[in-house]
Amino acid sequence: MARDEYLFTSESVTEGHPDKIADQISDAVLDAIIGQDPTGRVACECLLTTGLVVVAGEITTSCYVDIPRIARDTIRDVGYTRAKFGFDYETCGIIAAIDEQSSDIAMGVDAL
Repeated sequence: MARDEYLFTSESVTEGHPDKIADQISDAVLDAIIGQDPTGRVACECLLTTGLVVVAGEITTSCYVDIPRIARDTIRDVGYTRAKFGFDYETCGIIAAIDEQSSDIAMGVDAL
């Protein structure tokens, strides 16, 4: 007779963890766009590693937002203001790789 056993694991991170900062940057990009263009569409992801932020995804909007500035402001607000903290909002590299939303997705969303 087989026994059904499962092992579940999870990770819980706190403020200041790179995953939390990444979420805050993505949220800040969304907030900035929706604040200027309520019909904007944002599928934005972010990752952080030592000294580097990558913001990527698909965004369709009629407005302009300065994604590197939003990322730096968010990192500063979290408290990473000196290199000795392991991350510095002024000197970290920021890559923004944003495309327009694919026409297939737009067609499906527009039909709603």
